Amino acid sequence: MNKIKAILFDLDGTLLDSAPDFLYIINLMLERHSQQPISLVTVTQQASNGANAMLATAFKISIDSSELSALKAEFLERYLELINVKSSLYPNVNQLLDYLDEQGILWGVVTNKPAKYTQLIMDHFKLSNRTKAIICPDHVKHPKPNPQALFLAGSYLGISNANTWYVGDHLRDIQAGQAAQMTTVGCRYGYLNSHDECDTWGADFIIDQPQQLIALIEQHQPANLPIS
Repeated sequence: MNKIKAILFDLDGTLLDSAPDFLYIINLMLERHSQQPISLVTVTQQASNGANAMLATAFKISIDSSELSALKAEFLERYLELINVKSSLYPNVNQLLDYLDEQGILWGVVTNKPAKYTQLIMDHFKLSNRTKAIICPDHVKHPKPNPQALFLAGSYLGISNANTWYVGDHLRDIQAGQAAQMTTVGCRYGYLNSHDECDTWGADFIIDQPQQLIALIEQHQPANLPIS
């Protein structure tokens, strides 16, 4: 296996547990509309499918419903106000990123979350100044599963795709990583719905918690080779 010089991460469901924010906001909306609250499990099973899917499920309406546009506008307005109120980095994410820094392995974030939300999150958790690569749909013509964002991140870091791993919790992450010819890592702890089978995505590796990535790196980093 090639020397590991960079690790790129998806954000929601990979580094960040943002579902509690989504749950809090959606339940505020449901209360305002005199509807029953939903559970965290319901949110986590739809989070990777975006706001429309979460809201359609919560309000028991079709994804094509004419009501969805106004609900999404309300959700996004509230999210901008309440972002990071309930969300947190997954356990040991900071330790993982510290390890990468200590090893001289560059890292970055490639997400389908719009930049205005992503930047607020990265700033809040003091991650913005630790990486040169924070790539959002705003920065590319085609978001994941198209690999364009991964190529852009690689160019920002100055690292070949052959020496880069991409870590994510959705099939589109693995597809994007494969299309970019990166080593791929699936996150079984992320926002999978009841029909998702992470083991069938074709990822090179699968982890059940962020810290397991450290053991994978140590196992597969070629011996006696410097990172640079």
